Amino acid sequence: MQEKYVEKNFSQLILELQQLIRQPSVSAKNMGIEECAGLVSKIMRKSGMRTETLRLKKGIAPVIFGEIKSKSNPHKTLLFYNHYDVQPEEPLELWDEKPFSGKIKGNKIFGRGSSDDKGELITRIKAVESFLKTTGDVPCNIKFLIEGEEEIGSIHIDNYLKKYKKKFSCDAVIWEFGYVDEKNRPIISLGMKGLLYVELSVSESIRDVHSSLAVLIENPVWRLVQALQTLRDKNGKILIKDWYKEVDDFTDEDFKIIDLEPFDEKSFKAEYGIKRFVGNKKGVAIKKALVGDPTCNITGMSSGYEGPGAKTVLPSKAIVKIDFRLVPRMNPLKQLARLKNHLKEKGYSDIAVNMIYGEAASRTKITDPFVGIVKEAADESFGESILNISSAGTGPMYSFSKVLNAPCIAIGSTYIYSRIHSPNEFARIDLLRKTTKCMCKIIRKFASQ
Repeated sequence: MQEKYVEKNFSQLILELQQLIRQPSVSAKNMGIEECAGLVSKIMRKSGMRTETLRLKKGIAPVIFGEIKSKSNPHKTLLFYNHYDVQPEEPLELWDEKPFSGKIKGNKIFGRGSSDDKGELITRIKAVESFLKTTGDVPCNIKFLIEGEEEIGSIHIDNYLKKYKKKFSCDAVIWEFGYVDEKNRPIISLGMKGLLYVELSVSESIRDVHSSLAVLIENPVWRLVQALQTLRDKNGKILIKDWYKEVDDFTDEDFKIIDLEPFDEKSFKAEYGIKRFVGNKKGVAIKKALVGDPTCNITGMSSGYEGPGAKTVLPSKAIVKIDFRLVPRMNPLKQLARLKNHLKEKGYSDIAVNMIYGEAASRTKITDPFVGIVKEAADESFGESILNISSAGTGPMYSFSKVLNAPCIAIGSTYIYSRIHSPNEFARIDLLRKTTKCMCKIIRKFASQ
């Protein structure tokens, strides 16, 4: 019944997704955040839900809380976590259409947030609407937590969860996204890696000077480069003392799941225009790395003259930004201390280390009953689905698991090459349809078990 409603009213889903895309909501610029929060609340109320705008204090993006209490089954609660903020749209010149156009071309709808995360959000809203419009009730209690800071590290989500813990209490969480692979199989992720994001900086002289003085004045860029070379080897192994100390090996069950996960090496290399993987990884080593290897990645470096042409200058300061992906049991603060100790022991105590943010990793156990519920619904909706021990990316899943004590599972409509965070981001319309129907099945199956 609900799936037929979704099919009959699918054009409305697309129209409302276009509305959401056309409302910019770039958290990094604080652009359109309040307006988008209001639009999300309006769409949810139109679908039959009660909403509330939750706040911590002025200047912090609000959380939209939605709730529908079940008349028939008030003892089980499913929470949907999503976000309404998006990444910056730059570089503008690489977009084929305006970044917030919501333009449809064939089976794709384009625009920043079309996949991440407004497309995913609308599938959840419309699945719940299908129950309310067809039966006047939902099979179990439904809650929504929709934040506006996910793209800047969910910096206040832990505070929101603690302050409004009673409101958000639930038995299980459907996460804000989920990839779909090249063969149209949803990838059901049971966890996310953590993250330690730092900025290293070193200053030498009080101002930029003529480069002829490089025979006398130390160049801070070289200083940073030399320090960076001590952090990891050419194969990606992190060389900081005790970096892997708390990391557990995969269980036999984990290895079975990892081994079954598909990975098309040729199409991946073609999509990103690369010829080899780090450390020349092959086969199961690639999949194991994505799921469970910590990383040390330079995200950007800045110093001196970066414009066109030549300027013979010796810069006074150099800065590098690094993100370290973490796996379960790695504590961001403990890893930060290890990084600082490493630099000191290697003779780089003059390099300042500033932590931008940190997030611990989280995983739902493969044996949790919720895993079977989601897998069964996905198989019925898509024909086949893939279990994934952990996403290679990061989100605030640890905070949800810790505060709400509920299993979290990521499943959704995001085509694996949908260019999220890049120009020409798109969502596939066929996957939006399938995912909305899949959400209906998840709600029903969760309520009945």
